Amino acid sequence: MRAPARPAVLLAGAAVAAALLLSGCTGGSPAATTSTGPQTASSNTAGSAAPTPAPTSTASAAPALVPGGTAKQNLAFFDAVNRATIAAKPGAQGRDFIDALVAAGFSKPDMQLTPDMTTIGLKAASIQFSVRFGDTCLIGQFGEAAGGYFSLTSPALATGGCLIGQTRPIDW
Repeated sequence: MRAPARPAVLLAGAAVAAALLLSGCTGGSPAATTSTGPQTASSNTAGSAAPTPAPTSTASAAPALVPGGTAKQNLAFFDAVNRATIAAKPGAQGRDFIDALVAAGFSKPDMQLTPDMTTIGLKAASIQFSVRFGDTCLIGQFGEAAGGYFSLTSPALATGGCLIGQTRPIDW
């Protein structure tokens, strides 16, 4: 008898597959926007390897929550909150992310979370958590199997949720 696949790994694969499939159907406009860790300097349009200088500003460039905004508009803030959670607690689990997102102003009723533990009591190789914004979602994933922290925006599922597979109640 074959052991069931880990839900978080299946969710990650499904999310990536869906993003790739949807981006191929949009005529060059990707259906999902990803954020995959630290940003690196980009090349200029002439193709040289020199990094493009960052604009200087006296105003704070820190991302902020955009109430009533879209998932894409809130991705940078979502990432900032989640990266701060990881910096404060490198072994962060689902509740740590949800609590930090709620404290930052995200709507708890619009969130979903995968289990921290497998069905046989082992620590999940990665967890996913999401926040729905109307018909789009912010989805974060963290864990060894994911290679750290990753996030993306994606259309909401037909079910109204953001995550495929087993999720756990957010009842605290």
